[in-house]
Amino acid sequence: MREHGHTAVTVDLPGHGSRLDERFTFRGALRAIDHAVVGCAQPPVLVGLSLGGYASLAYAARHPRKVAGLVLSGCSTEIRGKPLRFYRWASLRLAEALRPGRHTWHVVADMLAAMRGYSPIGDLRRLAEHVHLPLPVHLVNGARDPLRLDERRFLVAHPRAQLHVVPRAGHDVNSHAPATFDRLLVHVLRELRSHAPHPHAPGAT
Repeated sequence: MREHGHTAVTVDLPGHGSRLDERFTFRGALRAIDHAVVGCAQPPVLVGLSLGGYASLAYAARHPRKVAGLVLSGCSTEIRGKPLRFYRWASLRLAEALRPGRHTWHVVADMLAAMRGYSPIGDLRRLAEHVHLPLPVHLVNGARDPLRLDERRFLVAHPRAQLHVVPRAGHDVNSHAPATFDRLLVHVLRELRSHAPHPHAPGAT
C-alpha cells in the first residue's frame, strides 16, 4: 500500500493481537474501528476479513459518512439460527478444554454470541438506501470459502456492490492469494481517487 501512495493502518479488534486478553464484544469492535478512522486525515477504505469484515460493515452502516468504501472478505453469509447456537456451544466446550493455555477459541464463542441477531444483509440494505452517498462495496471471497453462501443475497441487498471470487482460494483469501488480493485492493483504491486523492486503508483483523 505504501508503494502505491497509501497509508495502511492495522486494527486489532478485542480478543486479537495486542488485545488478545480482552473479551470480544461488537461494541468494543466498533470502538476499535472508530479509533482508527478518527485518526485518519480523511475518510478511509475499511478492509475486513471474516469477523473483521462483519465489524467493518456494521461500522459503515452506522457511520456511512466516515468511510470512503468497503472491501469485505469471507463474510458473505448470514450467521444465525440453530447452526450458530451449535457452533457457539462447541466453541465454548473447546475453550474450556484448552484452558489455561493462551488459546483463542473463546473469541469464537464471544463472536458468535455478539453476532446473534445481527444481519449483514440488513446493513447492506441500509447502505444502499443512502441514495446521495453511494458507498462503494466490494465483496472479495475465495472460491473455496464456505462463508460465501449468501453472496447473491448480499448483491440483491446492495445492487451497487461488486463481487470478486478468487479461484482456488479459501476463507483466508488474502493469505491464500495475496498477489490477487493486493491487486484488487489497489484497483479499488485507484477507483476512489476521484473522491479521495489519497485514501487510507485500515484493516480490521
